[in-house]
Amino acid sequence: MSKIGILLTNTGTPSAVTTKAVRQYLKEFLSDKRVVSLPMPLWLPILYGFILPFRPTKSAKLYKKIWQANGSPMRVIMQNLSQALEKQLQHILQIECHVAIGMNYGEPSIDTGFTQLYSKNVEKIITLPLFPQYSHVTTASTEDRLLASIKKYNIKVDFNFIKHYQDHPVYIDALAASVKQQWEATGQAHLLISFHGIPKKMAAKGDPYIQECEATANRLAGALKLSKNEWTLCYQSRFGYKKWLEPATHQVLKQLVQKNIRQVNIICPGFAVDCLETLEEIAIRAKHIFLAEGGESLQYIPALNDSRAQVDLLAAIVASHTC
Repeated sequence: MSKIGILLTNTGTPSAVTTKAVRQYLKEFLSDKRVVSLPMPLWLPILYGFILPFRPTKSAKLYKKIWQANGSPMRVIMQNLSQALEKQLQHILQIECHVAIGMNYGEPSIDTGFTQLYSKNVEKIITLPLFPQYSHVTTASTEDRLLASIKKYNIKVDFNFIKHYQDHPVYIDALAASVKQQWEATGQAHLLISFHGIPKKMAAKGDPYIQECEATANRLAGALKLSKNEWTLCYQSRFGYKKWLEPATHQVLKQLVQKNIRQVNIICPGFAVDCLETLEEIAIRAKHIFLAEGGESLQYIPALNDSRAQVDLLAAIVASHTC
């Protein structure tokens, strides 16, 4: 094989911090049947009548808190990561490699990234969703879009879809190293391992997400040699009124203060790249909640982002799927 393409995918991001741009993003995101379990005839009136008229303005204000001069943090990091990974893979594999990015929602879309790779006349396309833990909400949604592109263009190349890497040794080592780096800077504190939640109903229907989150958390705690009272697994980013996975991150923070645990580190292993849910919800909002309850210090440990550790991890995963 002389030429391969790698498609890195993620959830997505608005194109700008305007209400209009955020509304367009939320419209696409919340119209995905993988994300919303209600039948569309019931859901769409709620979406168009109660959510899209109001939520985009609120969300745009949150995005403004984390927006960079050159745009969305997620998009900027993904672009940097794709470039670094391309160089690393060409060095390791000694073949021509092309890396593109694609988002489930927003631009560049999965279709855009897919056609970009196909235009390079690659012989194989490896899709690597940056969701370490598989879920029907995220990973399967990526797969839906990828299959739609394959059908749309009737493309005849080899494909490989990497569904998860929740307990990959290099992944666990990279997470552990980032925690240790934080400890060296600010001292060891109680570790919250926070994942994006999903509705309990989805988990009950067989989504393996909760088991894979637990696998990651247990492996990470083991690598750090933490006792059971030194870390807590929790879930964030609840949306809507259904019951979601528990314990909720913001509730755990309040409970820790009640137990006289006033110094906390939070890592979010399910987010390969920092975004609104980490930079605003955790680093800003969760910190405010914890300090308001009487906590003394909350340090957010950044995602692996475009670090050398992340590049090495993704290169190792891709390399194992090139044969």
